[in-house]
Amino acid sequence: MEPLNILIVDDETGMRTAVARALANFKVALPDVPGDVKFVLQQAGSGEEAIELLAGNKQDIVLLDHKLPGISGLDVLAHIAEKNLDCLVVMITAYASLETAITATKRGAYDFLAKPFTPDELKAAVRKAAKHLILARRARQLEAEKRQVRFQTVSVVAHELKAPLGAIEGYLYLLRDRPAGNEWSAYEKAIGRSIIRLQGMRKLITDLLDLARIESGQKKRELKEIDLREVAQSAIDLVKAEADERRIAVTLTAPEKLTMVADRGEMDIVFNNLVTNAVKYNRPDGKVEVKLAEADGRVTVEVCDTGYGMTEADCAKLFNDFVRIKNKNTKDVPGTGLGLSTLKKTVNQYYGGDVSVRSEPNVGSTFTVVMNHGELPPAP
Repeated sequence: MEPLNILIVDDETGMRTAVARALANFKVALPDVPGDVKFVLQQAGSGEEAIELLAGNKQDIVLLDHKLPGISGLDVLAHIAEKNLDCLVVMITAYASLETAITATKRGAYDFLAKPFTPDELKAAVRKAAKHLILARRARQLEAEKRQVRFQTVSVVAHELKAPLGAIEGYLYLLRDRPAGNEWSAYEKAIGRSIIRLQGMRKLITDLLDLARIESGQKKRELKEIDLREVAQSAIDLVKAEADERRIAVTLTAPEKLTMVADRGEMDIVFNNLVTNAVKYNRPDGKVEVKLAEADGRVTVEVCDTGYGMTEADCAKLFNDFVRIKNKNTKDVPGTGLGLSTLKKTVNQYYGGDVSVRSEPNVGSTFTVVMNHGELPPAP
C-alpha cells in the first residue's frame, strides 16, 4: 500500500509542528488492505502556499485551518472543489460553531476537528479519513474494472456472433436466389452449415448464462447424492458418435459406485467440458481415459487424451474467460472459450476444489479436477 500524503495547513508554526509530531510514524491498519497505511507529511503556513502545494503535489488528506491570513481555509476548500481534486479535507478551527461546520461541509469538507484537540482525537480523524478515502478509491477502481469487463464481454460476444450470423445470412440469400436451380438437394450443404452455426450460437448463449449465474450467486442449486460414475458415462455417451466417427477410444476407470453430494447440473458442466474437449482436440485413432477416484473425503477426476497438446504458456491462460487455444491443428475446432472458465468457477466456488492441466504439444493433455463433497441441505 503506497503512503498517503497529508498536507497540514495552519498559520501557527507551533500548531503545525504539534500536528506533525503527533502523526510522525503513525500507521493505520485497515481490513482487506495489505500492510499498514503510512503517511507522508507536508506543511503550509498560508492558504496561498497550500494552493501552490496542491497544484504541484498530489495530496490525499488536507488538515485545513479555518482561520488563515489572506486566503481563508474556506477559500482553499472552494479551490479544491473547483479543481475537483481527489483528496479529503478535515477542517480545523478554534471557532467550533454549528454554522462553521455546516458551511465547511457544504463546500466539500469531509470532517470537522475543533481546537483544542488531543493527539488521539487527531489520529482518529486521520484514521477515519484514510479509511473512507481508500474504500472510495477502491470502489471506483472496481466499478471501472467492471465497466471494462462488460465492454470486453460485449465485444467478444459480438465478435463471436458476427461470423455465424453473416454465414447464415449468406446461406439464406443462397436459398432465396436458388443459383443452383430449384432442386432442394443442391442446398443441403448450406442448410447443414446453417444448423451448425445456430448450434454454436446457442452454445455460446448457454455458456454465458451459466457463467453469469455462477458469478452473480443467483444459480439455483439442487444438492443430492449423485453417482459420479453415471455422470461420467453420460458425458461419454454424448461424445460417442463423434468419437466413433474419428476412431477415438474413450474408456472409463472408476469404482463400482462413487457417490458425491452435488448439483447434477454442475457435475454435467465439469464432466461434459472435460470429455468433450478431450475428444474435440484429439487426433483420429486417439485415446481418451476418464478416471475417477476418492480419498480423504475428496473426489479426483482425471481426463487424459492423446490430442494436440499445449505449451506451458497456453496452459497458463487456458481457464480465463473467452480463451481458446488456436493453432494450425485447432483453428477449425468449434467452441466459445467459456467452458473451462465456467468449470473452474464451479469447482472453486461450490466444491472448494480446483482444476489443473499438464500438457505437451503433439503428445496430449491431462486435466485433473479435485473436489470436496458437498453437504445435503437440512431437512425442512
